[in-house]
Amino acid sequence: MGFSLTSSAFHDGGDIPSVYTCEGKDSSPPLAWSNVPAGTKTLALIVDDPDAPDPRAPKMTWVHWVLYSIPASSTGLLAAVSSKNLPGGTREGVNDWKRTGYGGPCPPIGRHRYFFKLYALDSVLPDLGSPPKAKLEKAMEGHIVGKAELVGTYQKHG
Repeated sequence: MGFSLTSSAFHDGGDIPSVYTCEGKDSSPPLAWSNVPAGTKTLALIVDDPDAPDPRAPKMTWVHWVLYSIPASSTGLLAAVSSKNLPGGTREGVNDWKRTGYGGPCPPIGRHRYFFKLYALDSVLPDLGSPPKAKLEKAMEGHIVGKAELVGTYQKHG
């Protein structure tokens, strides 16, 4: 089996429980990964929603979470992880709410897809400060040795 990303909270293509959304505690779901490619020095995680604002007429990809310099030796992230309990050395980028940390699903209309993308990198990226997704993606160019993806969906209940 290849490089993979899973969550004990939902299966690939399944519903993200509301506790991990704006209708719940807005805390991050637990994530686990395995079979990190040989030669990986660090990992990066980007969580985004390409269906914003309306899945029938998407206009943008909304970024929910940006992490980089995750140690290659780590095997996952705890549920409700915060800056204080990220794996040592992990750095945070900014999401589209212009803040660091996880921002859960909060779709204004319809059922949206949320892509949890974990990248294996063959280098340790320089300190980029708190980069937005685009700046991190630019820094990762030429250094990605593997990618694992987990997709969850969510539609507001209210």
